[in-house]
Amino acid sequence: MRLATHSSGDGERTALLVHGGAALHRTWHAVEGELLRRGYRVVGVDLRGHGDSPRGAYSMEELRQDLVDTLPPGADLVMGHAIGCVVLSLALDQLRPVRAVHVDPAFRVPPQPAGAAERMREVFATADAARVRELHPLWSEEDVRIELAGFAAVDPGFHDWLAREVAGRDHFPKIAEVPSLAVVAGVGSPIGPEGARTLEERGFTVRTVEGAGHCVHRDDLPGLLTALDGWI
Repeated sequence: MRLATHSSGDGERTALLVHGGAALHRTWHAVEGELLRRGYRVVGVDLRGHGDSPRGAYSMEELRQDLVDTLPPGADLVMGHAIGCVVLSLALDQLRPVRAVHVDPAFRVPPQPAGAAERMREVFATADAARVRELHPLWSEEDVRIELAGFAAVDPGFHDWLAREVAGRDHFPKIAEVPSLAVVAGVGSPIGPEGARTLEERGFTVRTVEGAGHCVHRDDLPGLLTALDGWI
């Protein structure tokens, strides 16, 4: 499947951005701005079932192939968030970037209780700006708007699949396919300190942004940029 893409900038270096679940390429807007200032051309995608991309069946293989079919190989940088990191890690052998950054990767998602997918549907249907601000007090107003837009544009079937097929399973890469950095949230990371140690043992550089939640790039952009020193 060819995914909807958004490109900006005309720098000599290329960065590819892959969002997490129930999000859009625009979730990276602040990071995109920083990359543009540093001379990158930036390409973001909407994953299958998200934003302007088509809906369809869901599997890790299909999501992986979507990235391979859509994104150019040989980019200077690829960056993913959450479940986007899992999909990206599976595509690295064909995308062949110079380096990869995984922002709070969801290489292990806790098992979901019965009815989790139905509750997520209700969250998407009833969320408003006040609730998003309450849950994420560090976010900008633009982040809040983009979060709600992502909720409105996600296929509920994607989260049915996550709860059924992804949660409770180990998706840690066996090795770092390319030079790889994992930026771990100091609060509420799905992999936690144990997962961070696993990544270090498998060849990843690991840095933690203390005080930031799972959406590190929206909770603490300066902290993320500090963690990215030497990688962008």
